[in-house]
Amino acid sequence: MAKLSVNINKIATIRNARGGNIPDLIKAAQLIEQFGAEGITVHPRPDERHIRYSDVAELKKVVTTEFNVEGYPSEDFLELVLTHLPHQVTLVPDAPDAITSNAGWDSIKNRDFLSKVVDQLKKAGIRTSLFVDPVVDQIAAAADTGTDRIELYTEAYAHHYRTDREKAIAPYRVAAQKAVDLGLGVNGGHDLSLENLRYFGQEIPGLLEVSIGHALISDALYYGMENTVRMYSRELKNV
Repeated sequence: MAKLSVNINKIATIRNARGGNIPDLIKAAQLIEQFGAEGITVHPRPDERHIRYSDVAELKKVVTTEFNVEGYPSEDFLELVLTHLPHQVTLVPDAPDAITSNAGWDSIKNRDFLSKVVDQLKKAGIRTSLFVDPVVDQIAAAADTGTDRIELYTEAYAHHYRTDREKAIAPYRVAAQKAVDLGLGVNGGHDLSLENLRYFGQEIPGLLEVSIGHALISDALYYGMENTVRMYSRELKNV
């Protein structure tokens, strides 16, 4: 069964809106784990508009499940993760001013650069994952970097799910199978929700983990955090 990793960026956004420490990001992460999540994800950006670099240090002390840190591999980001050694680093090609991730790596064009970064992280004992679009040639190039996993960028799937879910999932199914054939682990994330998560889990071969933030934290406003985490976990169990 695929693991549920909860991205807590939005909790940090609320905290930062007023200053101080309400809501308490560390307490929220601990409770989310108690409620059944099997991982905590954060994506610190250079302007620290939600997750701060100092949050990574504090979370590393308390996260008892899997700690996944996403980000563009700048010098500062690499120093951060090499200092605090999360279980997994997911490399994304975000520009510094990106509102949210909006594309996967061109792993063909960036193969040499990514290979060096992946090697550096793996030597430190950190599992690596590359954020990629569901394109077979990009999956093959990602494998050439030495990465352990890929994370499929699922925005297109989520966007088209309501109109034609079979058409929406088709390229992801093929891409995931290619990854499995090449010995890569498969993660998924971006705009997955209670509406589309179960079908994604049913159709994607080798799916190990999903990272969900915006939809889950938004649903928690309606249903409560504990209930929401359990609802998402049930969607993954019922595949």
